[in-house]
Amino acid sequence: MKQKLSLALILLLICLQATPQELLRHPWQGRRVAYFGDSITDPRNKASKKKYWSFLQDWLGITPYVYAISGRQWNDIPRQADKLQAEHGDDFDAILIFIGTNDYNAGVPVGQWYTESDEQVVAAVHGPKATVTRKKRTLIYSDSTYCGRINKAMALLKKRWPSKQIVLLTPIHRGYFYGNEKNIQPSEEYQNCIGEYFQTYVDKVKEAGNIWAVPVLDVNSTSGLYPLFDESAINYHTLETDRLHPNDKGHERLARTLEYQLLTLPCAL
Repeated sequence: MKQKLSLALILLLICLQATPQELLRHPWQGRRVAYFGDSITDPRNKASKKKYWSFLQDWLGITPYVYAISGRQWNDIPRQADKLQAEHGDDFDAILIFIGTNDYNAGVPVGQWYTESDEQVVAAVHGPKATVTRKKRTLIYSDSTYCGRINKAMALLKKRWPSKQIVLLTPIHRGYFYGNEKNIQPSEEYQNCIGEYFQTYVDKVKEAGNIWAVPVLDVNSTSGLYPLFDESAINYHTLETDRLHPNDKGHERLARTLEYQLLTLPCAL
């Protein structure tokens, strides 16, 4: 009995002297993570000196493999995946996908996840088996719609790396952007050229989590990044011309959100 009490006392003393970081090791600590996406992730984008993945590298020791390119849409994810495979094969732990805002801006049709058809199938429900006719869903793989693009990309990733952790990030809020006279993007308050609001493209990423059995981090709501008011646009590049890309403080805030949300998810499976 005394030995048990002594051991418990030693453990208590260790816990009292340890830092929170020593007591709880972050599951993404020291991992190798591929980042797919667009300008918000692209290291060449000049709206910030550091990106969210740079902060995660500093805080968690994550080795980043970044394949994001400015202006890209969901149909570019297979290309980014091919490049990851060519450079690292299976030698990484997880993939984070942060894309979709350019699909909205370009007016990519949202589309549907499935087609439906009447099919015959053998079933037995509390009785002898029989051939019955039932509705069947078939996933749509297409570059011409937003849902089809997501399906196409996720099918590739699920088949190529079935044991890897894949995490989707929703697009963050977007305000006015002026790049030049040929690149002027209204804020999310406006429908795009096909009459769709930005929120629809955000919601489809959330739906994709259920369809493809992958976690979705809803940074659209949890990051606190909101560029539509002057007062809250301080986390974006400039008030006058770029409320689309976060600045360093914006990326730091996004990274802090991810740091805690990723704490709930395994990395290496």
